[in-house]
Amino acid sequence: MMTPRRWSITTRITLFTAAVATVLSALLAGTVMIAIHRFATRDLMKEVTADGGRVAHQLEHDDVGRPMVEHHDRYLQVVDHKGVVVAATPQLRGKPVMAAFTPDHHNISSAVVCGGVFPPGQCNIVVAQSAYRGGNDWTVYSSSPGVPPYVEPWLAATVIGAAAVMAVAITTLGHRVATASLRPVNAIRAELDEITESSPERRVPLPASQDEIHDLAASANRTLARLQAAMRQQRSFTSDASHELRTPIAAIRAEVEDALHAPGETSVPALGATVLNSLDRLEAVVGDLLTIAKMEAGRQVEREPIDLAEFVTGECARRPRSSRTFEYELEPGVVVIGDRVRLSRLLTNLIDNAERHAAGTVTFRVRHEPAPKRDFRRFPNGIATLEVIDDGPGIDPDKRELIFQRFARLDTARDREAGGTGLGLPIARQIAEAHGGTLRAEDCDRGTRFVLRLPRC
Repeated sequence: MMTPRRWSITTRITLFTAAVATVLSALLAGTVMIAIHRFATRDLMKEVTADGGRVAHQLEHDDVGRPMVEHHDRYLQVVDHKGVVVAATPQLRGKPVMAAFTPDHHNISSAVVCGGVFPPGQCNIVVAQSAYRGGNDWTVYSSSPGVPPYVEPWLAATVIGAAAVMAVAITTLGHRVATASLRPVNAIRAELDEITESSPERRVPLPASQDEIHDLAASANRTLARLQAAMRQQRSFTSDASHELRTPIAAIRAEVEDALHAPGETSVPALGATVLNSLDRLEAVVGDLLTIAKMEAGRQVEREPIDLAEFVTGECARRPRSSRTFEYELEPGVVVIGDRVRLSRLLTNLIDNAERHAAGTVTFRVRHEPAPKRDFRRFPNGIATLEVIDDGPGIDPDKRELIFQRFARLDTARDREAGGTGLGLPIARQIAEAHGGTLRAEDCDRGTRFVLRLPRC
């Protein structure tokens, strides 16, 4: 037996529709029966009043005729001014007055009377009317059994049957609507299952209707596109990483094999120097790969206030003496909140890149910028900007994003003697984004200008 948690959405919607339809149909049927009952009771009251009024009129003109009433279930009594029943329909002959109330100042009163002169368990509508006879006020009581709640059996059966048919119809319609609405979802699910197993480049079908299910399919396609791009990037990264690791390993193997084949032609210091160079390269690549892995694992970023001007000068002062000239254009008081260790790695990567490619000068600029309206939520207190500019060959505008891809290689003079691992700039961008900022290569009169933008505190 299926538990409610295992019921399908179609089943749950159908059951909910059935419950709501049943309740609404019952309420509608009850409302209709109450309205009909009140209408029938009002008509019956008018008829009973008319019967009594006719007898009262006859009594005042001394011409009371027979029969007193025309319906077998109508009762009537004529009571004189002394309270004595002087005339009655056959069912009430010899019985006391059917009601204790008398007509009000409008010469007519009505009430529902149960028991008494009436059969046990029966309630009657009783109307009392005044009749002036022989100089005295007489009373004419007319009555009839009240209308039952169901009015008539056939009427109750008709209303209840119509309500049941309406509930079934609404339930059936709800089931069909739910089934039709979820049919695209089932198609999307089936397509996703097939895509997962075989073809990640395929996409789920988009329904023709512009509704939530269409948006779901569009979101699924965007997710699949990102997943495919991530898989492609992962494959490319794995291939490039394998190549980058294989190169120093192959160099080490070649040097060792040469030394083994011709030991007299190779000295230990020369072999050691060559192997150490390759090991340095290997260690750098592995270190960068571990850094990327740690960052992608989502380790929490430390938060402390950092003055960018002081930070830049401090980092540059700690570096080994460089053959390049460092120039500074630093605005004081530009403070950000960030992880000092990670930002140090970011700046180090940018300086390493600039030193490799600069002809002679590396320029550092720090300043504060107001945030544009579109980025106001991202930079509520403005933008802290750090620029690292070299006077090297520069990068073509259409290839500026390529340098932020892992192990990317540009077919330009700037890249032919790069000497890096191909991971420094991608790591720098990841650190910038982890701090809520951006890192881009932007236009420059000469060389390359890297611009770091961070939220200013």
